[in-house]
Amino acid sequence: MSTSTMAEREAAGRAVRERVKRSGHKQIGELRRDPLELLQQNSDGRVPNLVPLRYGRMIVSPFTFFRGSAILQAHDLSLVPNTGMVMDICGDGHLMNFGGFATPERQLVFDLNDFDEVAPGPWEWDLKRLTASLVVAARHMRYSRGVAESLVMAAVTTYRDRMRQYAEFGALDLWYDKITFDRMVESALTPEGRRMIRRGMEKAAGRTHESMLERLAARDGAGHWTIRDAPPALFHVHGANTLFEQEDDWFGMGDWRQLIEPMYDAYRKTLVQDRRELLEHFALQDLVFKVVGVGSVGTRCLVALLTDHHDKPLFLQIKEARRSVIQQFFKSPAFKHEGARVVQGQRLLQAASDIFLGWSAGPSGRHFYFRQLRDMKLSVELELLDSTLLEGYARLCGWAMARAHAKSGNTAVEIGAYIGRNDQFAEALVGYAFAYADQVEQDYDIFLKAARSGKIVARSDEDMAADFRV
Repeated sequence: MSTSTMAEREAAGRAVRERVKRSGHKQIGELRRDPLELLQQNSDGRVPNLVPLRYGRMIVSPFTFFRGSAILQAHDLSLVPNTGMVMDICGDGHLMNFGGFATPERQLVFDLNDFDEVAPGPWEWDLKRLTASLVVAARHMRYSRGVAESLVMAAVTTYRDRMRQYAEFGALDLWYDKITFDRMVESALTPEGRRMIRRGMEKAAGRTHESMLERLAARDGAGHWTIRDAPPALFHVHGANTLFEQEDDWFGMGDWRQLIEPMYDAYRKTLVQDRRELLEHFALQDLVFKVVGVGSVGTRCLVALLTDHHDKPLFLQIKEARRSVIQQFFKSPAFKHEGARVVQGQRLLQAASDIFLGWSAGPSGRHFYFRQLRDMKLSVELELLDSTLLEGYARLCGWAMARAHAKSGNTAVEIGAYIGRNDQFAEALVGYAFAYADQVEQDYDIFLKAARSGKIVARSDEDMAADFRV
């Protein structure tokens, strides 16, 4: 346990500037890698028939390409000097991996919400992914250079100011701090921003397990609930619409209960006693494969439907956890269980986590983590944001990232001292974000040409869905 004084810790943070100048963060390094090679490496081990859909979702725009290519930026960040101030970082903190959700006490909060890539790494890697995403998104939405610059400045200066505030927090104060929607309303700078947050609160209240049940499932003749297929996004692994190949070890099991029951039993043991008792009230009804997101397409992701004795539903998402792209390029001790890595990292970084968050192993030694599906979850609809609202959102992301890092690394004092009070670090990240957005566009062009030439196959959801229509 450190006994350093606040003054010593601040001095240690400022001393890092001698090794890694704040102005140096504008550099993206000399990049001579082949983006296709890295992306194909990242596709290894995915369901083969879904890799074209992954590429199809990425090919929509440079922004969707950026979302699906975390491996590229992790590789590129490893080529430039880092501060050496290491903690568990999100690893994929782009602006679409933040959102609203309900705490166990049913309070709506805003926070990071995707931890597939969580691993020890330099704190600034998260901030660089966020700032690059803001510029790529601003260009996608046809905003001016000035608007894109203001988004990055808003995110980074908010991160800086919040980090200095968190440096003054006691350990318990920081642990309990949450960005509630009520606090968001108070901090919104415009009436339209406050209205949008309140509309989000109303929308989240309707996103419940019960609201999903009638839309996703139907009763069969025996009175059991069965989830409806909607290929390619939703299908039964062993059903007529499966996208699994016959030689796949999952398909060879022949029955969904053989697949899920050993995984489910092992998962329950990772929960605390009261959560295990709560799950005892629910019985498994059905299991489907669900294609999610952009970067996760082709990884094994399931949705289990359970019901209690009143026929009230619980939807659990069971998501494959693969080796983090951060760990591939920033060396740290190997994790024994990738699902445990995700769960433990999420619990550390988030202000409050899902009561059913846990992990398990599946057939062939694959690792998974469990969480509730959809429960009062809310993500931003970028297209509905004007430049003022988007800047407000950038501030929220900067705030949430600062809170997560302060809680994860116990280095708010050092980070705050390193960044300082002026805009030098923020201006360097503006330079970085624009340079990296240019790199994303170059990589996207290579990706596009590869798809047009047939070097890679990219198929849209609509195109693949047509395969199942009679």
